[in-house]
Amino acid sequence: MHISTSALLCLIPAVLGHGLIQSPPSRPVGNALVADCGTNVANAIKSDNTSYVEALPPAAARDSAYDASKCNLWLCKGLQFADNTANVQTWTAGQVVPIKVWIRIPHEGIANVSIVDTKMNTIVGEPLKVWSKGYAPGRSEKDVPADQKEFSITVPSGLEEKCAVAGDCVLQWWWFGTGARQTYESCVDFAIKAPEVKERAFRA
Repeated sequence: MHISTSALLCLIPAVLGHGLIQSPPSRPVGNALVADCGTNVANAIKSDNTSYVEALPPAAARDSAYDASKCNLWLCKGLQFADNTANVQTWTAGQVVPIKVWIRIPHEGIANVSIVDTKMNTIVGEPLKVWSKGYAPGRSEKDVPADQKEFSITVPSGLEEKCAVAGDCVLQWWWFGTGARQTYESCVDFAIKAPEVKERAFRA
């Protein structure tokens, strides 16, 4: 019996992964990913939703449905906002947001958490969290320091217009295993709510 490569990928359990944001919910695989990136990319991420970005371009290159103009594999691994509208977070400037990351297989390297402009795929302002070395050391999940898996970020001020519309910005966790030379990305969709303006009553 012949089994296709795509079918084999679907049989690989997701627990054989590397890392992603667990909370708040990060972008999942969905119909928009299949439409824009093709089934090869979608199946690769389904088989290991925590694996590295470098595995995806070869899969995309073999799929005629892959549309590079709509699917940037180096932004959230190509995962699409349209597949995550039910999980959009609403934040305000100064809010402290707890983040939980699942690091299934460590690869020591560098990492950061940043707000990214999705139209330009550029970091907005300064990274909110930076590990310039020593991120995700060891051989198993238990070897990774707790504060690299659970931490908080503070929503910066001044983005109430730029990130007012969900999908225009993402919170991106980015990790590069320097020895393995593999990149991991995970994105949370959010919108920043402008502070309420309280009307002041004046007496005549």
